[in-house]
Amino acid sequence: MIRTADIREWRDRNVVDAEGHKIGVLESVYVDTTTDEPAMVTVRTGLPTRHRLLFVPLDEAVAGPDHLRVRYVKSLVRKAPSIGTDDILPAEQEAAIFQHYGLTYQPGAGGERQLARR
Repeated sequence: MIRTADIREWRDRNVVDAEGHKIGVLESVYVDTTTDEPAMVTVRTGLPTRHRLLFVPLDEAVAGPDHLRVRYVKSLVRKAPSIGTDDILPAEQEAAIFQHYGLTYQPGAGGERQLARR
């Protein structure tokens, strides 16, 4: 498991897919609000004048010497829900991210968010 303190140090490093293809650059870390453990990252992609942030789960992610390898293929990640570089993730869009990757979405008992940016 990658700890929050460790993953924050990877900001601006490359994120690659399971086959080693570069997806983009790690921008932010989102933790699961029930465990406070890293759950997803946003990856900055696109043209220099039109960047966007894609959400990628950290399950089975591996830190390499100069990159973070995620288990999802680049083509799947590129179709993931995204936000603008200056935007925040609306709570009502969280479920769509989990659904995109075939993961179970579990909001808090009071309906609070599952993901929080750290």
